[in-house]
Order: sequence, then structure tokens, then C-alpha cells
Amino acid sequence: MNRKWSVPAVAALLALTGCTSDLPNAEPAAADKTDKTSEFFNQAEYDRQLKFRTATPVGPDGKPWEQMLDPELADTAKYAKPGGKHHLCFSNAAVNNPWRQVGWKTMQQEVKLHPEITKFTVLDAEGKDDKQISDLQSLAGRGCSALIVSPNTTATLTPAVEAACATGVPVIVFDRGVQTKCPVTYIHPIGGFAFGADGAEFLKEKVPAGGKVLALRILPGVDVLEQRWAAADKIFAGSGVKVVGVEFTGGDAAKTKSIVSDYLQREGKIDGVWMDAGATAVAAVEAFQDAGVPVPPFVGEDQQDFLRTWAADKLTAVAPTYPTYQWRTPVIAALRILEGQQVPKEWVLPQPKITQVQDYVEQDMPPLHYAMCGCESMPGYPGPWR
Repeated sequence: MNRKWSVPAVAALLALTGCTSDLPNAEPAAADKTDKTSEFFNQAEYDRQLKFRTATPVGPDGKPWEQMLDPELADTAKYAKPGGKHHLCFSNAAVNNPWRQVGWKTMQQEVKLHPEITKFTVLDAEGKDDKQISDLQSLAGRGCSALIVSPNTTATLTPAVEAACATGVPVIVFDRGVQTKCPVTYIHPIGGFAFGADGAEFLKEKVPAGGKVLALRILPGVDVLEQRWAAADKIFAGSGVKVVGVEFTGGDAAKTKSIVSDYLQREGKIDGVWMDAGATAVAAVEAFQDAGVPVPPFVGEDQQDFLRTWAADKLTAVAPTYPTYQWRTPVIAALRILEGQQVPKEWVLPQPKITQVQDYVEQDMPPLHYAMCGCESMPGYPGPWR
């Protein structure tokens, strides 16, 4: 599916280190915008993503990074390379926040599981479009058997990805999309509408009619984050709860805490907190605790600091996720392609939400480790992730 991003907005997001997970799924380029409240709302994509949440995945039980939702398989026979000695190449957008760092460690360990990968060449674009374009040009001359790309931005990197496809090397795109159908497969979890809806539906259930909800967002203009809020806004509009504020935190913990404190003074009570990313969720929780008032139903994410706070303080909470286990899938996909096996043209991965926090708390992991890494059974765990 072709996808359209706001390039300046994505660049702004990437400039924030550690504020949010990196999220690829943006609005389809040719889709009609049918919701008057948000230019980012698309009814067809909204319906598609919400339907995916209850779809039965195809693939091995207990391995969501190998599962797929409603796959349309593509033939890869022309890429088959018998012999089992492969040079895998990876053009990475960056490792400039905790989500990407956890994912990158997971990918490295996945590569080690496959002795048929005799060489793994990786170039890090450091969050710069021009460097990634140069990196892709460089990789074209290095004898790659297959090329994995996590694009820094969508529109700007599209021509470079198309040029890589033209070399005849199979290209696998994941994490963020590009505006071309030339990659053999595009791998991503369900998307922003599903994430936003998971949190909003939870608050719709937990907050009484007339209750006050505060929405905390990272920054405006990034399509996937706008999708999260567009979904939540639609659900809140028909819920009976009152959204008393939609505030941007910039991913800054101190600012988040100050915003929540101000709303508690202004409103007297907040009955629920929705977030489009959970990196500063603990700071928001602390604002309630510092004010000496109960922490209301809360939407966070799967970082360990929030999960531990949730468990220790017995919060009423939910954690939508954008699982870092997706970093395993491109390696698996590349090897299947090189074996001539079919893979989905669009490989949509399950995107779970955490409702039972005790199943995911790991006290010995770093606070910014993501629970949905799919790495617990990998050799050497937890060493490489600490």
C-alpha cells in the first residue's frame, strides 16, 4: 500500500530522542478524508486497522514476528539463490531513541540465529535523509544478496528505494513505508488508528459519563501520531466523556508533569489520561501522586518504567504497543525470499495491547526496554538488551 508522510513532520519526530517509538503506518496517499474533525482521519483505513485487531493471524503460535494478517502472498522464485551463503545488507534510518535501540539489538541477535547469513553489512543514516540516500547507493555496489531498508522519511527516500529495486536485489522495507510498490515486501504492525483506538476504547469503558479526559500528545503534524489522535477523537466524540485538553509534551518529562499539574489545579479532577505514546507516562502519573490524588485510568505503552509503575501502584491502565519484535521479521523475510518462498506483499504483523501487566514486568531490564521485543527466548537474553 502506498503511504504518504509529512516529511518535515517526520524529521521533527526523529529529532526527539527517546520520546516515542518509531511508527511507520501513515495515511494512504489516494484515500478520501471523510472526517471533518481531522484531515488525518480516513474511514476506510480506520475500519481496516480496527478489523485487523480481531483477525486470526497466519503463522506459528507464540511467534508473532512470523505471523501475518490477511496476507496476499507474492511469488519470489526469481530471487532464489541456492547454496545458503548470503550477504544480508541493512540501511537503517537511525538508532536515535530507545525503541530503535531495542529493535536494533533484537535484529542483531536474529541474524546470529542463521548461519546461512555469512556477512551482514549495516549502514546507519543517523536520522539524515541525504546520508541514507548515499548509504543505499553505496550498498548497491557491495554484492548484497538482499537489502533491508528502514527509511528515514517516506517521500524523500522513495526514489532511492526504487533505484535499489532496479538493481535486481530483493528489497525488504519495514518500520516506515515508501511511496512505491517495488519492494518485495513491506513489513509493519497494524498502525496508528488501532493504537489510538485501543486506548480510547479503554477510557470510554473506565471513565464515567461526563468524566474529564486529558489527552497528552508528543507533537503535531506527524501522520501516524495524528492517526492515533484521530481514532481517539472519533471514539471520545460518541462516548459521553469530556476531553478537557489536548496538549503537546514534546516528549519532555518535566513538561508533561507540569501540564498535568496545571490541569489538576484548573479542573479540580481528571478522570482519565490518554497518550499517543507512553515515554513520559510515568511523569504524568507522578503529577497525580504529587498532588495527593488518585491516579485515574491511564493509557501508556510497553516501556518497563511504566509497566513497573502500573504494577507497583496497582493502576487501572492499558498499554497499546508498537512491538519491537518487528525487527526480527525483515531478516526472516529476506531468507525466505532467497529460498524462493512466498512472502506477503504487505506483511501486517499483530499489534497486541497489554491488559495484564504482571505478565510483562521485568525488574532486571532497563527502564526504557520495550516488553514486546520478542527476544526473551533468544540466546544470551537478557545480556545484549541491558
